[in-house]
Amino acid sequence: MADALKTFEETLEKFDPALGLEVHVELSTNTKMFCGCPTAFGGEPNTQVCPTCLGLPGAMPVVNAKGVEAAIRIGLALNCEIAEWCRFARKNYFYPDMPKNFQTSQYDEPIAFEGYMDVVIDGEDGEPETFRVEIERAHMEEDTGKSLHVGGATGRIQGADHSLVDYNRAGIPLIEIVTKPITGAGERAPEVARAYVAQLRELILALDVSDARMDQGSIRADVNLSLAPKGSDQLGTRTETKNVNSLRSVERAVRYEMQRHAAILDGGGSILQETRHWHEDTGITTSGREKSDAEDYRYFPEPDLVPVAPSREWVEELRGTLPENPTVKRARLQAEWGFSDLEMRDTVGAGALGLVEETIAAGAAPQAARKWWLGELARRANEEGVELTELAITPVQVAAVQALVDAKTVNDKLARQVIEGVLAGEGDPAEVVEKRGLAVVSDDGALSAAIDTAIAANPDVADKIRDGKHAAAGALIGAVMKEMRGQADAGRVRELILEKLA
Repeated sequence: MADALKTFEETLEKFDPALGLEVHVELSTNTKMFCGCPTAFGGEPNTQVCPTCLGLPGAMPVVNAKGVEAAIRIGLALNCEIAEWCRFARKNYFYPDMPKNFQTSQYDEPIAFEGYMDVVIDGEDGEPETFRVEIERAHMEEDTGKSLHVGGATGRIQGADHSLVDYNRAGIPLIEIVTKPITGAGERAPEVARAYVAQLRELILALDVSDARMDQGSIRADVNLSLAPKGSDQLGTRTETKNVNSLRSVERAVRYEMQRHAAILDGGGSILQETRHWHEDTGITTSGREKSDAEDYRYFPEPDLVPVAPSREWVEELRGTLPENPTVKRARLQAEWGFSDLEMRDTVGAGALGLVEETIAAGAAPQAARKWWLGELARRANEEGVELTELAITPVQVAAVQALVDAKTVNDKLARQVIEGVLAGEGDPAEVVEKRGLAVVSDDGALSAAIDTAIAANPDVADKIRDGKHAAAGALIGAVMKEMRGQADAGRVRELILEKLA
């Protein structure tokens, strides 16, 4: 049964939201966090495992140095302090896809702590507004395996006949980035949550420590939310919506939980501290399990791993490898591309900045790259309910489409059909043009014949053109384009019409 909800406006009249975001980033190291097993995505189930990541007796872990390096670089990029000494701990809880029955993580001694990220959102007056999100910690841990529920209609445990476990993911290096409570956002809370995750993902990509594929789970967010009475300085009881894996869903999950909490509290009920599951298809959350507190996990120092003590020289060396700050980079790119403030905000808001940048790097003009990603491709992503990055087309292919337009091989209308073919898996743009026969016809003989047919069918229009009313040529051009299924070179058609009639 669906939960009762207050409207968003009713929620804000009585309550103030507080957010907490825990973002898990799978690192793109070659091997797992504590063993030498490969980390490649999509391997045959249970083929990328060994005694260590399977938790077999006597197997001893060894820390992945590249994982530590990535953790430090992430911490530095988030303006965190880097611990001079830290260690791993055992977090004890049972999941069927966690082979050791404990997770090797960090508890009270994380490698990075006390940082912040300045998140840019659109202000009410249309000007950019900066919202500071404080980072409590960024710590190292390992991922769990993956349960596959078989026999149900949705792939979830409800209604499944049985479950299978793939341990390939068990032990993959994770960095968990935890914010402090985010308060004061009010009605902007869903936007702030989305903008934070989007900007964090942008930073992770710039650091080149993860492919940050939300669709493959290599970056995913847990959304903590609570409501307090309007004007109260106390935090309410929180719920944690687990493993939200798209920017759109982060925003929707915050909004939904705000409205659900409000309905319960306004009705005199109390919020259960629990984990919730997000359902992308219906846009709702459902109850998972009662949420444990830290003491329930019985943390204790990991006895099989030595502490990590990064030297200050190494930390400063890594600081020198940090990429350009994303906010500074956006300002630079905007100036280079000649985008207006509105154009740049729309590009960032659509999650298309990196895609546009790569498309320009592949040879497209800035405005052309922006046009395709925020126009035709944004429309298709919206229809499919996916992020732009999840579409089956690359920036290089989009640049190739624009190159075909620039070369007058296709026009804009035909280019949309080319994109449709690429998305359908029919090949690269040039292959789609050939297979579908989409090339623009520039042959004067073929165009002349179609023009003669159009003139014969529209003698009144032809007379206007003979009388010097050249604007009337548009009607004949349209008729020729229709006759040639949009594949005529419109510019050449106009020239030939005027040659015949002017």
